[in-house]
Amino acid sequence: MAVYNGPLCRRCRALGLKLFLKGDRCVTEKCAFERSPYPPGKDKSSRRKLKNYTEHLMEKQKAKTYYGALERQFRRYFKNAKQMPGQTGENLVKILECRLDNVLYKSGFAVSRKQARQLISHGNVILNGKKTNIPSLIVSKNDVITVSERIKNSQELKDKIDYAYKSGIAPWLSLDVGNLSVKILDIPSIEDIRVPFKADTIVELYSR
Repeated sequence: MAVYNGPLCRRCRALGLKLFLKGDRCVTEKCAFERSPYPPGKDKSSRRKLKNYTEHLMEKQKAKTYYGALERQFRRYFKNAKQMPGQTGENLVKILECRLDNVLYKSGFAVSRKQARQLISHGNVILNGKKTNIPSLIVSKNDVITVSERIKNSQELKDKIDYAYKSGIAPWLSLDVGNLSVKILDIPSIEDIRVPFKADTIVELYSR
């Protein structure tokens, strides 16, 4: 599956769920899903009861869209989750949560995962002292993420991180406001993660 470059709000409407893909806009009256909570190109009464397979597939699409993962990446994540000890669905969520772009978003470096991916792909992110441009990298315990010198003086970035610090971030992350960096304290527990899809349903889909 190729990268989706169309309207993000259209994806939420198609999946029947607000995925907060556009950051702050999603909590305002401008949110397209709130104004038109039905599939694109159809009227309000068009949403039908889905068949079992379609429901399973929709859950996978929600997960991929929520985290911005491509099909090949997602299949690899599932394969790795299946090989890990514990429940496959929970392992899959943990892996997705540890994507580099998601960690930057959760730490306040960006207002959305898409903006975090842009930050990384433009070469503005440093992981453990080395520049990286791969948003899908999976971080590990004790990894340290910071930004390049050319954007460290950005007042907009400082304001975002300061707001995230005051609001509180995930307990498995440690934010250093002064150095504009975040450290991975541990792999997140499933209790620390809230996702808008059913991971067990995705496991059922791949088990067919």
